[in-house]
Amino acid sequence: MNFAQQQNSSSRVTGFVIVVLIHIVLVWAIASGLARKAVEMVKGPIETKVIEEEKKPPPPPETLPPPPPQLKAPPPPFVPPPEVQVTAPAPVAPTISQTTTAPPPVADIRPVQAPVVAAPPPPRPAGPVKAGVACTKMVTPEMPGVNWAGEATFNVKGTVKNGKVVAIEVMSANMRGGNDRKAQRALISAIESAMSGYECPGADLQIQQEFVFKID
Repeated sequence: MNFAQQQNSSSRVTGFVIVVLIHIVLVWAIASGLARKAVEMVKGPIETKVIEEEKKPPPPPETLPPPPPQLKAPPPPFVPPPEVQVTAPAPVAPTISQTTTAPPPVADIRPVQAPVVAAPPPPRPAGPVKAGVACTKMVTPEMPGVNWAGEATFNVKGTVKNGKVVAIEVMSANMRGGNDRKAQRALISAIESAMSGYECPGADLQIQQEFVFKID
């Protein structure tokens, strides 16, 4: 073995020993936590930034194209009217004609009849008319059942509208046998009921009638 081979073998042993020492140091550092501290020292502060999204500007408004120009037809060319020479006609001599005047027609004159004037209505009587004269239908009053005896006379005036008696008015009342108010009202009610059935044709008027009641 020469000197060069000895030197190579010794350098290999030295490198092997160095590698073993490095592994031993790494194992010891991991076990003691030095590796973690070394990592924390190596790691720098972490900064966070919020990156805002860039907003795109709104699109520009659409511009409408201008309306097409209105094409107007050019005015027609001016054409001067032709010159026309008008000659006046020769004057015509007036003609004399003979006209015959016809006699006027004979008017047919007939006598005009005078219009027929309707006869005026008969004069309305100034006072009440008797019911027997003005009315075509009369009804006899029914005798009411009252606790009264005697003779009662009533002079009654009735108002006629459209041929019917619409109201009555007692002009006078005479009760012989005692003045009983209840019996008097019952007799007047019987008169009013009977006169409501009268038929009195003609104009509106007033009628008059006398009623006599005898109760035993």
